[in-house]
Amino acid sequence: MDAFSAICMQILRSEVVPALGCTEPVAVALAAALAARDLGGEPERIEVLVSGNLFKNGMGVMVPGTGRAGLDIAAAAGALGGDPELGLEVLRPITPDIAERAATMLDENRVSVGLSDSPKTLYAEAILRRGDDYARTVLEDAHTHVTLRQLNGKTLYKVDEIAVSPEAVVESEWPLSLANIWEFASNPPQEAVDFIRAAIDLNAAAGDEGLKGDYGLQVGKSLTPHANDILGDDAASYAVRLTAGGSDLRMAGAMMPVMSNSGSGNQGLACTLPVVAIARRIGADDDRLIKAVLVSHLVSIHIKHYVGKLSALCGAITASTGASCGLVHLLGGDVAAMGRAIRNMSGDLAGMICDGAKYTCALKVASTTDAAIKAARLALNNHAPGYDNGIVDDDAESSIHHLATLACEGMAHTDKVILDIMMNKKAKHEAEQGKGK
Repeated sequence: MDAFSAICMQILRSEVVPALGCTEPVAVALAAALAARDLGGEPERIEVLVSGNLFKNGMGVMVPGTGRAGLDIAAAAGALGGDPELGLEVLRPITPDIAERAATMLDENRVSVGLSDSPKTLYAEAILRRGDDYARTVLEDAHTHVTLRQLNGKTLYKVDEIAVSPEAVVESEWPLSLANIWEFASNPPQEAVDFIRAAIDLNAAAGDEGLKGDYGLQVGKSLTPHANDILGDDAASYAVRLTAGGSDLRMAGAMMPVMSNSGSGNQGLACTLPVVAIARRIGADDDRLIKAVLVSHLVSIHIKHYVGKLSALCGAITASTGASCGLVHLLGGDVAAMGRAIRNMSGDLAGMICDGAKYTCALKVASTTDAAIKAARLALNNHAPGYDNGIVDDDAESSIHHLATLACEGMAHTDKVILDIMMNKKAKHEAEQGKGK
């Protein structure tokens, strides 16, 4: 394997990993599980501090194995029965008994969740107390990146202050470009083929199951056509409902892992399932499918490098942009057509907000999947907007940078407004519930 292929595999293994449940509450569960291990026993109280972005994404999504939503139940479940060695699948060992004990901790007001004053957009801190003993674990920058572990104030582990997270690469050193992604995916090493095949199998199973059961908002299942329906059963419609079905399943907290992308399971689904669905309908062989999905995941990672892990910009946009590029590859396009697909997506979806992980993520995934298919079709017909169209530019790489500027700078205040709205309505709802008792 040549040097660039080795770099691509390192990036894939870092950014495309199995995850059980929404990765923001799972990050809190992981921090709590690590602290519980250091504490050496069951905690009496748990305190959680998180960044605003993480709070936003963990407020309304169901936590696998618990039947509840929120960061508090994630922390309690992680502390009482999570296995930190499983990373983003930390909650895999949760049993009904553990879930019941975790719920009891919440009912007895022994778990608190608050906002941290950390400047990091991704920050989770869990402090577990038993008697006079306490253990503290901090995650920063990435969902599994532990930067500090303490027991009774003594440091057990600390990342050097000048070190960066495993996923963070100085921009001048970032190795990916649209051109070399296309070249790598067009003739991938066997290791990449095997890796992407595993991602396809995991996410396709989630999408298929999501269309069978009554999960979440049932977006995917509800879009399945029946006799005399206004909906059709063409390949594009199938791609939308399969991808939405996978998101329905995840947001409902099903005990079924998916292959994530850039720290998000929904993004992993949105990268993978549109390409899988179209490949199924046109009868594409495994070789074509795997190369196309590889393009999709790497393009999504490439865009996310500039946009950042968490922001006010919905992550389904970047993932579905990757899927649009994967569709271009699947359908016989070239690298120039891939660039046009990116410009089409930037012209269509820029500005879709992220207002946390919850059932309606499946609606957004459905919308971005539909946009990905349109963008690929336009690109293959040699159509794309140019520099005189909003934030779009004449080339795809510049368009990506403009999208990142919008997300990181232009939408910074938007993120605060979203969080304020969410917290205020939560407080109002809780007050009204209290009055009704």
